[in-house]
Amino acid sequence: MLRLVTRRGKGKDALVTTDFTLEGIHFRRDWHSAESVGHRCLARGLSDIAAMGGEPVAAFLSLALPRDLPQSWVGRFARSLISVAERYGATLAGGDTAESPNGILADIIVVGAVPAGKAVLRSGARPGERIYVSGELGGSAAAVVQMRAKPKRKLNPREYSRHFFPEPRIELGRILREKGLASAMIDISDGFSTDLAHICEESGVGAEIDAEAIPQASVGKPAREVDLQLALHGGEDYELLFTARPGKRIPSRIAGVPITHVGHITRGRNIFLRNRAGVAYQLQPRGWEHFRAVF
Repeated sequence: MLRLVTRRGKGKDALVTTDFTLEGIHFRRDWHSAESVGHRCLARGLSDIAAMGGEPVAAFLSLALPRDLPQSWVGRFARSLISVAERYGATLAGGDTAESPNGILADIIVVGAVPAGKAVLRSGARPGERIYVSGELGGSAAAVVQMRAKPKRKLNPREYSRHFFPEPRIELGRILREKGLASAMIDISDGFSTDLAHICEESGVGAEIDAEAIPQASVGKPAREVDLQLALHGGEDYELLFTARPGKRIPSRIAGVPITHVGHITRGRNIFLRNRAGVAYQLQPRGWEHFRAVF
């Protein structure tokens, strides 16, 4: 994912992000409906805009499609994507189409805006600050585990909504930016451990995390709490991970979304996870790895 902030006119900075959605990497047609693929395709880019405290403006979609793909699939994909765009105030402003010899490829570019100089970056974390996450973690990865374990069984999207129809935290990101609550921020797309490592690397700091504080998602029916390892390393949660100065009061809910304090920023460069017994061990980033097939 690429995040680029450039100066625009009228006191605004432009935010630009681009993401591929590839069949066999990000989805499978026998597991994901066309509606889910369209929703996820745009939600990924919108989540990047949310992570900088921005407002979506426009999206550009380029599609490469197999010759034998039913037109009905394309129509359902497009309607779902446009519905998400309208919900968050983005205009589908253009794109391109081509034939693909090997599966569906979708390239989405999302453009957003933020007041000049006010974008929340990954590089603003400082020692002593607290670390927070929104929502619950591991729900999307739990769906992938279930689909891999039982490839012929279709999951109910309502029971695994954070995987099939994730909601980007646009309003939450905007509030955190407007109220000056977040000093650094990123969306959890590659996994908590990996995305926290991105903040620490770009800010030149370390972190200590309380394992018991990590908000683990509940999925399925009956609902079951996901394993801690999925919450730590599973990707595609699209929640916000942010840091806040010690003097900032962070509510337990913002824009209706639960906010959890999970740790603090340290002066060292390493990230440690402290367990229930008080023992800390180094937390290695083990989230999403590019060029590794998921499905």
